[in-house]
Amino acid sequence: MQITKDTPIDRLIRMDEEIAYILTNNGMHCVGCAAASHETLEQACEVHGISCEDLVDEINDYLNWSE
Repeated sequence: MQITKDTPIDRLIRMDEEIAYILTNNGMHCVGCAAASHETLEQACEVHGISCEDLVDEINDYLNWSE
């Protein structure tokens, strides 16, 4: 399973609830807000000043490890 910068935040969390912890640990503390259901990972990273490429890599590493 792999994600991209275009994956919506709400889909990420539905894929694996542990991803919410990864997002929070990276400064994205609003994973449950209304905007999260309509934002892609890239859009959320822009708002929060987070490197999307690094976060995509971290989430994909986690997903590959948890399989």
